[in-house]
Amino acid sequence: MHASTPPGSAVTPARRDAARLVAFGAFALAMVALFSVLVPVHIALYQQPAAFAFLFGVLLCASPLLAVRFPRSGVAAFVVAAIALPLAVVDATTAPWPWSVPAMLVFFLFIGVVAFLHGWRLALLAWIPAIVGTLAVAIALAVAVPLVASVVNLVIVTAISGAALLVAVLVASRLRVGAELTREREVSAQEQSRRVVVEERARIARELHDVVAHGMSLIQVQASTARYRVPALSDDAAREFDEIALTARTGLTEMRRLLSVLRTDDQDADLAPQQGLADIGELVQTVRRAGAVIDATLPPAASELPSAVDIAAFRIVQEALSNAVRHAPQAPIELVVDVDAAALRLRVRNAPTGSAESTPPASHHGHGLLGMRERAALVGGTVSVGADPDGGWTVAARLPLAPDAPSAPASDGETK
Repeated sequence: MHASTPPGSAVTPARRDAARLVAFGAFALAMVALFSVLVPVHIALYQQPAAFAFLFGVLLCASPLLAVRFPRSGVAAFVVAAIALPLAVVDATTAPWPWSVPAMLVFFLFIGVVAFLHGWRLALLAWIPAIVGTLAVAIALAVAVPLVASVVNLVIVTAISGAALLVAVLVASRLRVGAELTREREVSAQEQSRRVVVEERARIARELHDVVAHGMSLIQVQASTARYRVPALSDDAAREFDEIALTARTGLTEMRRLLSVLRTDDQDADLAPQQGLADIGELVQTVRRAGAVIDATLPPAASELPSAVDIAAFRIVQEALSNAVRHAPQAPIELVVDVDAAALRLRVRNAPTGSAESTPPASHHGHGLLGMRERAALVGGTVSVGADPDGGWTVAARLPLAPDAPSAPASDGETK
């Protein structure tokens, strides 16, 4: 059928088509069953000629099936059959007329299907002519059949068929609204996914610009000026440095092309140098101005750190402070940043607030925690996140300053 079913993300087109085919098969089976009852009833109770009852019985019962695919042809066939079927009647004093019981059921199903699939206007185009036409037949044959009984029959049929039309319209409207809401949710989810992808591409572009491109630029400058900075440099060594400089320039050109692909037109400003360890103090002041109580222990002076470690440290502290403020508002926060010759260590802990929602659950796996772990892993470091015995929450990270530096396990205080 052409009914609009709310599309679900787990419903494939093949399954939807199969469901429609099953529904149409069940509907066709119901029409065959009604036809097999309608023809004998009209022949036996109304003493209609068999050929007449068979012809218009087929037309009446086939019209709902025809209306599924060809609604206007189905409406025309139904109206003709509904008006013609009561005509050739000899005796209708002991049975409902002009609508027999099987014809009533076909009428109700027909009106419901047309209203559900094609709207109330087309359903009214079949409903009104069928009622008015059979009323005209009842008036025309009032001599043979009591008009009062015919009017009662028509009132019952009109009321029930009108209710069927109304219910079908309401159900169809509800399904259409549900389908629209589902489509809106799908569009929103796609837009969210697209935004996440764009943000991730922008982040990668910033990392490449600040870390990789910066390092390659230094290589190119050092290699290009080596012959002027190093006295008594042999010609072979000078040529080797020139080759290194050329390779670095080629790599920078490819890097620029990659950055132009990764970033969109409105993200040019995002390629400005990112914050590092030296900016954590300003970050702490910003969070304090927002109302948080932070006890920060920072290095006395900014150490010379690898660019990737410097950026990762700031982002991890930023995310950890954001989580602490969000999940434990008004709770005191302790921040410790320590740098030695081997690694940079971070520790952000918020005290318990006494609220059941003061800290995230132990099974919490948000994008922020995942992002912190990914940033640490990029520089060979580790991040541990967990609840403290007193109900607080601690984020601890260790970022090695050299690529081959071993990642020591976090201390007891860091794994709480």
